[in-house]
Amino acid sequence: MKQPEPLHAMAMAAHPDDVELSCGGTLIKLVKKGYRVGVLDLTRGEMGTRGTPEQRDAEAAEASRLMGLTVRENAGRPDGFLQNDQETIMEVIHVLRKWRPVLWIVPCSEERHPDHAAAGRAGLEAAFLAGLRKIETGQKPFRPTWTIQYFCRLDTAYSFVVDVSDVFEDKLTAIRAYRSQFDPGSGEPETYLTRPQFMDMVIARNKFFGSKVEAAYGEPFLSREALRVDDPVAFLTGHPSAWATLR
Repeated sequence: MKQPEPLHAMAMAAHPDDVELSCGGTLIKLVKKGYRVGVLDLTRGEMGTRGTPEQRDAEAAEASRLMGLTVRENAGRPDGFLQNDQETIMEVIHVLRKWRPVLWIVPCSEERHPDHAAAGRAGLEAAFLAGLRKIETGQKPFRPTWTIQYFCRLDTAYSFVVDVSDVFEDKLTAIRAYRSQFDPGSGEPETYLTRPQFMDMVIARNKFFGSKVEAAYGEPFLSREALRVDDPVAFLTGHPSAWATLR
């Protein structure tokens, strides 16, 4: 089978809609910059109170279209009982070796939802193990250049914030593609996710992190490894050449 063109970035999630809620703005921003971006969902969200797996599949496809993703895959692991076990890690290794993303984005491994925490741990371990030659999958070994973690709910420590102000409305549109989860008028049972306060919380959270970097909206990320900075002026100001701003 022909090796597909590698991705610049790939995000992994426990459930469809997790990346949209947490790091969707960043993914959209990367797409708009011309990067090839993908998503791996580990489960189909079948334990959700509302909707069906088939609905979530269709909604994820629509959200992916709106975000401009190059690819979206689903590992079909059991929702609600996700484990950081060998089988799950091997599934993730297979996807990493297939798409070979330079940047690998996974959930924080310390999270309130056990599925999110398990996905985060599996994503971190797979990123390392995918580079070991003696783990045989019929693919070439591969290890992402960098792995960062996004936050689903907790945010005890973060390394940097991405300004997503210019794509924030696009992020909300992608979230709302999951009508079975967030549309209160569908006739299904009301949940925490269908309350107006939930979307208010999403907006407020992004405003809070945006305020940390003097932006309207932001998304936080954690890097467990030190960030290498070759040009502090360009890195901290966002300008390729800070001298241009002085002329």
